[in-house]
Amino acid sequence: MTYVDQTTPLISVLVPIYNVERYLEECLDSLRAQTFDSFEVLCINDGSTDGSAAIVQRYIDIDTRFKLINKPNSGYGASMNQGLDAARGAYIAILESDDLFMPQALEVLYQTLRAHNAQVAKANFTLYWSEPQKRTQSFDVVGTLANRTLCPSVEGHEFFYQKPSIWSALYSRTFLAENNIRFLETPGASYQDASFSFKAFAAAECVSFIADEILLYRQDNEASSVNSAGKVFCVCDEYAEMQRWLAKHPELESRLKKVLAHMKLNTYLWNYNRLSPNLREKFFPTMRAELQADFDEHNFDENNLGLVRTAELNALLFNPQRFSFAWRNGEPQPGKWNLLKHVYALGGLQLLIFLAGKKLKG
Repeated sequence: MTYVDQTTPLISVLVPIYNVERYLEECLDSLRAQTFDSFEVLCINDGSTDGSAAIVQRYIDIDTRFKLINKPNSGYGASMNQGLDAARGAYIAILESDDLFMPQALEVLYQTLRAHNAQVAKANFTLYWSEPQKRTQSFDVVGTLANRTLCPSVEGHEFFYQKPSIWSALYSRTFLAENNIRFLETPGASYQDASFSFKAFAAAECVSFIADEILLYRQDNEASSVNSAGKVFCVCDEYAEMQRWLAKHPELESRLKKVLAHMKLNTYLWNYNRLSPNLREKFFPTMRAELQADFDEHNFDENNLGLVRTAELNALLFNPQRFSFAWRNGEPQPGKWNLLKHVYALGGLQLLIFLAGKKLKG
């Protein structure tokens, strides 16, 4: 691809950094290997105490596209917002400091976004393990929307229920600024991608979805938070931010209120499932109260939730003991027999017969 003057990069790549010296070189090497070269790399160092900043400096010394922003430790959201403020490119890409872009990642994202005059281009990615031996697994996040451009993007309701994965995408910087799409500045690194992703896909006039897998998403640096009391309610902060933002956009609120309630139900059940037993008890009253409020406002639709999710919601709201019993081992494992056992635990034989008669599906 033709070299473009780097004084005016087309893309600003935000790389949030906190104590990732083990993986950082591989991440930054993946940027230097890009087939698209009109970009700057903003490495936002969130008060790292290891050698991360020194590693970035080595890249700055050999490649003027790399920049280092040092800041006191204040969390992922604050780091990303500082990166947005410093960015000069017309487009924003995000690369987590332990992940890797495929060589054609930026080129594929840029060409797709420009070809369809979209505000966001979104691609698939690959799960990546480097230990105990290297292996990969495809992750299809765009599903049936692959190689399509939706205008308006809210027509693709099914995408809102997918993993946020903000880093396998490219965003118009002007679009983000005009719609005040920023990150919630809560402490640490806890799901701040959720509200950013929702706001971006809700506000975009057009989103292009790409079947290509453009990123390796590392799985062996996943720090478990099942026993972290500080992360119990982080998902609640994100959904409060989504609701606050949506309330300021009434034209979108009417179309997405039920979608957001469905998203919240899915996420809160996921959060409940991942927590240790004592933290589940702490989270349950808040989860139940918030979902009860959505239920009372008629924000849930059985046709969208599906039969099993509806049964889970009803048990959660109206028979908490049965709900806790049904979820004692987490979500049901794949297979119809496991699903039948889960439904039986939720509502007994009567519910099982009723749902089976309606062609029970997972």
